[in-house]
Amino acid sequence: MSEKPHAGNPYPLGSRYDGKGVNFALFSAHALKVELCLFDKTGAEEIKRYEITENDNNIWHIYIPGLKPGQVYGYRVYGLYAPEQGHRFNPHKLLIDPYGRQLVGKLIWHKAIFGYDIDSPEKDLSFSTLDSAPYVPKSVVVHDDYDWEGDEHPFTGLEDTVIYETHVRGYTRLHPHIPDHQRGTFAGMAHKSIVGYLKWLGVSAVELMPIHAFFGNRHRKGWINDNYWGYESFSFFAPEQNYLSGESIDEFKDMVKKFHRAGIEVFLDVVYNHTGEGNQLGPTICYRGIDNASYYVLSNENKRYYYDSTGTGASFNLQNPYVLKLVMDSLRYWVEKMHVDGFRFDLTSTLCRYKTDFRKECGFLYAVRQDPLLNKVKLIAEPWDTGYAGYQLGAYPAGWNEWNDKYRDTLRRFWKGDTYQIPDLASRLSGSSDVFNHDNRTITSSVNFITAHDGFCLHDLVSYNVKHNLSNGEDNRDGNNSNWSWNSGLEGETQSPDILANRNLRAKAMLASLMLSFGVPMILAGDELGDTRFGNNNPYCQDNVISWMVWEAVLGRDIDLARFARRVIRLRRRLKIFNRLRFFEGRPLNRRKIKDLTWYTDKGLEFSSADWDDHNRRSLAYAVYNNGHLVFCILNAEAREISWRLPTLDGKNWNLLLDSSNAFDPDTKLGPQQIINVPAWSVLVFEIKKK
Repeated sequence: MSEKPHAGNPYPLGSRYDGKGVNFALFSAHALKVELCLFDKTGAEEIKRYEITENDNNIWHIYIPGLKPGQVYGYRVYGLYAPEQGHRFNPHKLLIDPYGRQLVGKLIWHKAIFGYDIDSPEKDLSFSTLDSAPYVPKSVVVHDDYDWEGDEHPFTGLEDTVIYETHVRGYTRLHPHIPDHQRGTFAGMAHKSIVGYLKWLGVSAVELMPIHAFFGNRHRKGWINDNYWGYESFSFFAPEQNYLSGESIDEFKDMVKKFHRAGIEVFLDVVYNHTGEGNQLGPTICYRGIDNASYYVLSNENKRYYYDSTGTGASFNLQNPYVLKLVMDSLRYWVEKMHVDGFRFDLTSTLCRYKTDFRKECGFLYAVRQDPLLNKVKLIAEPWDTGYAGYQLGAYPAGWNEWNDKYRDTLRRFWKGDTYQIPDLASRLSGSSDVFNHDNRTITSSVNFITAHDGFCLHDLVSYNVKHNLSNGEDNRDGNNSNWSWNSGLEGETQSPDILANRNLRAKAMLASLMLSFGVPMILAGDELGDTRFGNNNPYCQDNVISWMVWEAVLGRDIDLARFARRVIRLRRRLKIFNRLRFFEGRPLNRRKIKDLTWYTDKGLEFSSADWDDHNRRSLAYAVYNNGHLVFCILNAEAREISWRLPTLDGKNWNLLLDSSNAFDPDTKLGPQQIINVPAWSVLVFEIKKK
């Protein structure tokens, strides 16, 4: 570093190596002074400090000749410490770069990481002079020279997409075929045993729970609580360090490349609505110390406090153009540089708020849809948050997909045996037109799921009536109380053949229903293998066997359920009826007057108004006609078999394609008006062909 530092450039933000040195650029609208601190490669010792004097339009920047990739650094930002005015600058706190692409070092929950004196009776109005540098991670200069070897996005059509939601650490931590040092990491996910299994199963995309750096343990309520799920991101560019088996972020790229070679897309669950800094009593790690008043939405009544529509303490402020740019740059980075194929946005309603109101006409939605890179990938909204009018299912524009919790609850209640479900069930099976059929949206707008990371898994859905979350340390108060589950007669694990048979029947029926519904299906990892969380419906802090996939246990049993899941996924693709994009109209499509969708009763007749009003009905059948294919499905959630007259449709031969109960001969062929006994808790699928 013989040359002197000079001004450099305000863009791009973050640290960029140009072959001769590194340019650093940091946004802060209210800072009075910024220092760049350089550390040794371990991050333990500070070796140089530079004052950044250039500030162009709120971007502080400096160029340091001679620096190379691998350089460890952080910032100290000076300004007002006036919480009542919304400012919390404290130069005693070392801050990571919001645009930093890699981190080194662990976060240690020491009182020095807080901007205030945690022992002071004034709490966050006090000022801490403790140096946080020994206790916080640092940013690392990264140079992108990765060889993608011609890798391309699969660009699987939404109509052919089957999503598999999983957790990097939990899914691979106990896999017997993955080397010990790779378990719980991106390398573990990329292992041939994982990629090969998912390809065998037939899913088209893996959706990874948060992999943005989130720093594991934290103190809550006097005890240490694992942030296992990762929904408290500190960085939106750097991957979680614990998910790297080595020191290079290229490990993530290796994983994506291997999935792409298998034809599987990679989606990220991203959390831009809040950060791990929490409310006014949280630590000062990054955004709070760089420019609290810009990065967070402050309370209108008192700027010491935050507006929070997330339930985590403070909402990230996408109403600020620089913060919106951060989010957009992050999304583009993961698509362009990391080859990610899509995103699921946590609590998306918060990203769409103007002041405190949800707005469909918001900067975030406009910015995403006009972006030439992002409008090519999958965009999935969790269409709610915890704020006022936060539930916005169906409110997103064309081009967005949405988690459909109405689908989840209706399917759960139907296969639980509840009454009053049939009209709603019909809507959910056919794409939820009552929710999504507007503004030229397609039938694939609905992401259908019965289970997800949040709530009961499939095994527990049929094994527990109530949640069992005592191990979370919150006296079983956390987690949803409305699970719409049924234990089949006994709470928890059992050896009763009758109860196990009932659970197996309903689990298969739900998997079959999911794959035979219009929309984009999502499976929770492990459901197809009977994995359990022991009745915990909110294992956000359980970095242990409660949340981990116990591969030796599930593979030691009969994997009949996994084979069934594979079969129904393949059946969904083979039927060629799920590739439609427009919603059903219930009208004839050809000269033979076959409707695109028809609902039938067990009498072999089309549903009448009286049939829809029969609240005690627990069975339903539908015929779908699309692209020359005519398919008939029967769903029976009665606890007994039903005598069912098959209707007269176009054709003579009824070929049985699926019987979730295995009561029928696989080669069964039937004719119109024939009466059959439909087994309890079962799904039957026929393909109707002419002679």
